[in-house]
Amino acid sequence: MKPVSFADVFLDEAVIDVRSGKGGDGAASFRQEKHVPRGGPDGGDGGSGGDVVLVADSNLTTLLDYRFTRKYAADDGTPGQGDRKYGKSGKSLNLRVPIGTVIKDARTGEQLADLAYDKARFTAANGGRGGRGNLHFVSSVRQAPTFAEKGEPVDARKLLLELKLMADVGLVGLPNAGKSTLIRSVSAAKPKVGNYPFTTLTPSLGIARAGDKSFVIADLPGLIEGASKGKGLGHRFLKHADRTRVILHIVECRPVDESDPLENFKLIKSELGKFSSDLAAKPALIAMSKIDLMPDPTQRQDLETALARIGLEVFPVSAATTAGLEKLLYRLAALLDEHPPEPTVQILEPKPEEDKVQDWAIERDEAAYVVTGRSVVRMVAMSDLRNPEALRYLHRKLVGAGVIEGLRDAGIEGGDTVRIGNLAFTFEDEG
Repeated sequence: MKPVSFADVFLDEAVIDVRSGKGGDGAASFRQEKHVPRGGPDGGDGGSGGDVVLVADSNLTTLLDYRFTRKYAADDGTPGQGDRKYGKSGKSLNLRVPIGTVIKDARTGEQLADLAYDKARFTAANGGRGGRGNLHFVSSVRQAPTFAEKGEPVDARKLLLELKLMADVGLVGLPNAGKSTLIRSVSAAKPKVGNYPFTTLTPSLGIARAGDKSFVIADLPGLIEGASKGKGLGHRFLKHADRTRVILHIVECRPVDESDPLENFKLIKSELGKFSSDLAAKPALIAMSKIDLMPDPTQRQDLETALARIGLEVFPVSAATTAGLEKLLYRLAALLDEHPPEPTVQILEPKPEEDKVQDWAIERDEAAYVVTGRSVVRMVAMSDLRNPEALRYLHRKLVGAGVIEGLRDAGIEGGDTVRIGNLAFTFEDEG
């Protein structure tokens, strides 16, 4: 197995395959009693398959587990039996993920859920319904049905998991601007620090306090020009900043590369705006960092004045000497009070309605008329295609659903081939 490096400890993206449990088949059986030579049908239903559910867990901070195991399946339901014995339902599978995990369809990119609070749940794959036993198919013209329903097939999908950190304040700035040192000074977080770019390869969270108030600060990887297009750490950083309520710009007073602090700030501000107008519009402050390296008060005041002209409050600070940190923390706490968190809306995919035929369509290819649509394909998949009586029952259901009439409207003629899921048959128009 590949060894886990420092950068691997925090993983904020993963692609996984999930599969629900298949429904158990219904039973086709007849009551057998000593003095009842022709007992009635007594086949029980199959058990339902288990769901695959993603659950937000406040104890987790990374998607690392999903790097090593990528396929997950819930248990299948068991078949029904005679004497009206029902099958056992399959056990659902709960997958724990960190708070702030966004779930997307990996193939289409569609966002399915945002698990933004503890214990938020999303059913990613619905377990198949158990097939009905033959006792359900008794009618005035069918006293002894010889068929039962098969269990509903599995629900399988490929998911993209994206973790966006849930922080109140996000620190942004160029690499080596002093973000890691600052968060170490105001919280118990211990991010890696050093006098070289991209010391922080993964986001770190710390809890800062101002009087009786506390809030979460995220030390996020440094930006470079072009980050909004994915350059450098690019989108890996920006998606985390998107969650924060307040942005704290860290502007180094005297950069090692002798670049202009004011131009550095403008570059970061521009990258935020290119990535997201909402992100650029968030409440923001400027922390003018490493003022201990600029002992000349006149130079310090000139830089503070130039930054203030941009329209944001400026706080000269030194993480090394703690100068200015208390004032900055109290202002951040007040700004967070002025901008309370927005109500979180959990996006859930509705569970498919049972036994409702809808949304089918008919397409024509070179070989056949193809009927598509989840409900109709499921209807066929749950039919015992080897049983003539079951096939007649399926035909009546297709008539009732309007599929047969739809085929006529599409121009089908006797002898043409129809394909629905795994079923292919020759159309015979009986009027």
